[in-house]
Amino acid sequence: MFVNLPDKRYYSIGEVAKAFDVNTSLIRFWDQEFEVIQPKKNKKGNRLFTQEDIKNLQLIYRLVKEKGFTLDGARKALKEKPKKLNSANDIIVKLEAIKQELINIEKYL
Repeated sequence: MFVNLPDKRYYSIGEVAKAFDVNTSLIRFWDQEFEVIQPKKNKKGNRLFTQEDIKNLQLIYRLVKEKGFTLDGARKALKEKPKKLNSANDIIVKLEAIKQELINIEKYL
């Protein structure tokens, strides 16, 4: 899942949901279900997601939506092999970014 977000310190839940092409309610649900997602909240209580939260959401999205893990299975995988999953996820994200760049170049040719 290639997520195209501008380089900022914090992202609103709407921006995150749009980038992942899901409803904001799913992002809120995952925020409650997974300890690795810890968005900051402003005075109004709005969630503000960091780059680290986005990485964790990408990993959760990949496990749940693409690989078909249950929520419990994804939770266990995140606890048992966090470094292995994060390094694999980083590689996949970089490859997807390269793929997207190549697609853009092909369009211009």
